[in-house]
Amino acid sequence: MNKSYTEPSIAIEPSMSAFVFDDLKQQSMQDERGLESTTLVSNGCVDYRGIIADKQTTGGWNASPFIIVNEIAERLAFFAVGVSMVGYLVREMHESLPTAATHVTDWIGAAYVLTILGAFLADAYLGRFLTIIVFSCIYAVGMILLTISASIDSLRPAFCTARPCIPATDGQSAFLYCSLALIALGTGGIKPCVSSFGADQFDEADEKEVLKKYSFFNWFFFAINMGALLGITVMVYIQQEKGFGWGFAVPTVIMFCSILVLGAGFSKYRYKKPMGSPLTRFVQVIVVSVRNHMKGISVESEADLYEVRTQKSAILGAQKLAHSSQYRFLDKAAVISDPEAFNATNRWRLCTVTQVEEFKCFIRVLPIWASTIALSISFAQLSTFFLSQAAVMDRKLGSSFVIPSGSVPVFSAINAIILVPIYEKVIVPFLRKRTGHRRGLTSLQRMGVGLFISIFALISAAVIEKNRREDPTPAKMSVFWLFPQFFLIGSAEVFTYVGQLEFFYDEATEGTKSISSAMFLSEIGIGSWLSTALVKIIEHATGGQKEGWLRNDLNKSKLDNLYWILAGINGVNFFVYVFIAWRYRGKDGASASGMVRQEVVTDMDSPAVRNPVKAGKTKDDEVSLTSMAF
Repeated sequence: MNKSYTEPSIAIEPSMSAFVFDDLKQQSMQDERGLESTTLVSNGCVDYRGIIADKQTTGGWNASPFIIVNEIAERLAFFAVGVSMVGYLVREMHESLPTAATHVTDWIGAAYVLTILGAFLADAYLGRFLTIIVFSCIYAVGMILLTISASIDSLRPAFCTARPCIPATDGQSAFLYCSLALIALGTGGIKPCVSSFGADQFDEADEKEVLKKYSFFNWFFFAINMGALLGITVMVYIQQEKGFGWGFAVPTVIMFCSILVLGAGFSKYRYKKPMGSPLTRFVQVIVVSVRNHMKGISVESEADLYEVRTQKSAILGAQKLAHSSQYRFLDKAAVISDPEAFNATNRWRLCTVTQVEEFKCFIRVLPIWASTIALSISFAQLSTFFLSQAAVMDRKLGSSFVIPSGSVPVFSAINAIILVPIYEKVIVPFLRKRTGHRRGLTSLQRMGVGLFISIFALISAAVIEKNRREDPTPAKMSVFWLFPQFFLIGSAEVFTYVGQLEFFYDEATEGTKSISSAMFLSEIGIGSWLSTALVKIIEHATGGQKEGWLRNDLNKSKLDNLYWILAGINGVNFFVYVFIAWRYRGKDGASASGMVRQEVVTDMDSPAVRNPVKAGKTKDDEVSLTSMAF
């Protein structure tokens, strides 16, 4: 190795030198404040002044309520738009029902798939808090444009007095879909960050705060359903009584207020600094491992692998990760292929063990992610065929009040609102005594329970729909017969969704929290698109809308057959999930024992330092490696 590479790694790694300098500066400021070390967080979070956060004045449940209020407002606005948009497109924009349903499904799918973009920006550049603020403003602008579209007559086609109705002009449609695109973009930026930002308020090294973090996930899901409940009841009622203009204006105002509430907690939050693009680091690992494989390089032992010799990793703000035995092909990215041309700063030529392990953690959760997508197809029915059933049933409540068909999903939302506190206060303590696990059930077990329940939700939907269709007077059949399927699908959502929140956050590394949250959120979007594809396949295979299972007239359709197919898919998917979950090894499992200790002595005890000659390095390189440790 050239003599220029005998300099310490702090000199070789510019980003690391800046990071170490920041740490020393923060430590000096902390000493001046005279804070006890036990009151400082251990996860690297800082307060609004940029110094290590103090548990006594930041984070925890002092900060979380602001985040939860923001989530309630965002979900209220999203559901207020989502459950009424098909009706708005049909009645106000004169679109056909199939076209309107397709547009809404595609819009919902795009909103959740865009979470990957929001997560990328949060992890790489903006940080979670700033990403939430920026995309909340984009969301609010979209709501303003939607309200304008619903309020100004010239932005909609003339009132339909005779068929065929006058279609919307290109300009009118463009204005509307521009507003929906901004709302979808705002959703994509907010959703992957808000749950992770809330979890950042709790220090994982503090046992008391860990329990509070899992409690936060439950109450966060409670907030989602509270927002949904208000959106599909109060907002739908306002739309029905006052018109779409008022129905969209009210959630717009609420969305603006939520931004102010979130900003009000600015001094109470704990912040994690952006750590660079995880996607770029993933691509670097793939490129370097493939290149080294093409060169015929192999990994004989862990001693062959490169890691920086500083206390923390080369990824800004992240702890080191221990080497694991899974996906050994990727280890080739951390092998020094040419000691003579060794360059520790070029990650397109040489990756660290921590960078490789970060990518392994991401790959490790992909099978779990893929095996839960099927449930999202069932969830998509909540805003499509479940509502179609409700629209043709008796929705009278008492002698005069008629439940709006868009408000029927309240059955599911109320179930979640009731079940979350019961689960948190009753079921968790009971199961904790039986299983010994601090959460009663592990995240994977909780997700499995939700997948199992979803099978019976679709069986219930199929049985009830068959009875409704064969009833001599189906229009007189009470909408409350749909309660079992809504209740069960809501229960499945409680177990699975919260389990996913916990699982993807816990299994993510420090630099991939937001992108991991985006992964499971993208399932909802993919599930919406797959639901649309499944419906189209069934239409073409069974005779189309005139003779097939799914016709314009629900009473002549065979919707129960679709539900049986979905129940079968969920059943097969459940056994696939159980097999994958049974074989799963987390980052803290036997093959990945967790984080590398921060003490330098631990790194100096590694095989690569104890025996650099065995690791494929020369005696001259041994001097370089020893100096790099300091």
